[in-house]
Amino acid sequence: MNESSSTNIFVSLVCISILVSRIMKKILFIEDESALQKTFGDILKNKGYGVLKALDGESGLRSAKGERPDLILLDLILPKMDGFEVLKELKENEETKNIPVIILTNLEETEDIQKALELGATTYLVKSSYTLEEVVNKIEKALGE
Repeated sequence: MNESSSTNIFVSLVCISILVSRIMKKILFIEDESALQKTFGDILKNKGYGVLKALDGESGLRSAKGERPDLILLDLILPKMDGFEVLKELKENEETKNIPVIILTNLEETEDIQKALELGATTYLVKSSYTLEEVVNKIEKALGE
């Protein structure tokens, strides 16, 4: 292999890398349970998604505004800023208002579900009612895949 061939291969790999990073959809997972965040993050990565993580509401909101993910998985019980506040701010912000937000929480009261949907959540999932694979299916549906 000559130097020209090596250069062409390198340029091709760089171009492919850029295309993949543009095609790969980013999911922001705002969840304070680090074990769940890691387990579910690994599953999403294996499905081909880019995964961003935040352990509290404030850093999650910052990440959403800075990274502009394609979808947000949001817990409601969070330190620093609860999920309802995060959702409200996301939907009031021009840059983030159209990002689909799936609520993934332990709260199952009708009032909580109604409030989240009124604030603009795409879907509301109670953690104990869904397998991880079912959550992935909901994500794919929300992303139109």
